[in-house]
Amino acid sequence: MSDSIPIRGPVSVPETELSWRFSRSSGPGGQHVNTSATAAELSFDVANSPSLPEPYRSRALERLAGRLVRGVLTIRAEEYRSQVRNRDAARARLASVLSEAIAPPPKKRVPKKMPRGINERRLENKKRRSEVKRQRSRRWD
Repeated sequence: MSDSIPIRGPVSVPETELSWRFSRSSGPGGQHVNTSATAAELSFDVANSPSLPEPYRSRALERLAGRLVRGVLTIRAEEYRSQVRNRDAARARLASVLSEAIAPPPKKRVPKKMPRGINERRLENKKRRSEVKRQRSRRWD
């Protein structure tokens, strides 16, 4: 087990900032599932984390606003029968969620001018199609 989770570039979250809770997991496992606490619930305090630089923290708080409860991000993993595998899955999910949240916004698309030939061809096709439809609508005498 490593002592920090890499997020993006130089940013990583140390294990000391994570809090874990374990409970019984639903799903496969037979009698084993009724006796062992294999579901892992990982909590990370985004709002008060010293490991996230301020611009990243504010961006994460803004983008994860719907998932946070009092500034804390909670991730639950219970897809495996083993607590160790669920812990690893929760760590991986935390890394991907935070990586997306602190990613820089995409560059704005700069619209380019439409070439004259393309525009003329488009208008010519529209005129041709319009003429076909107009001829179809005339009454036969």
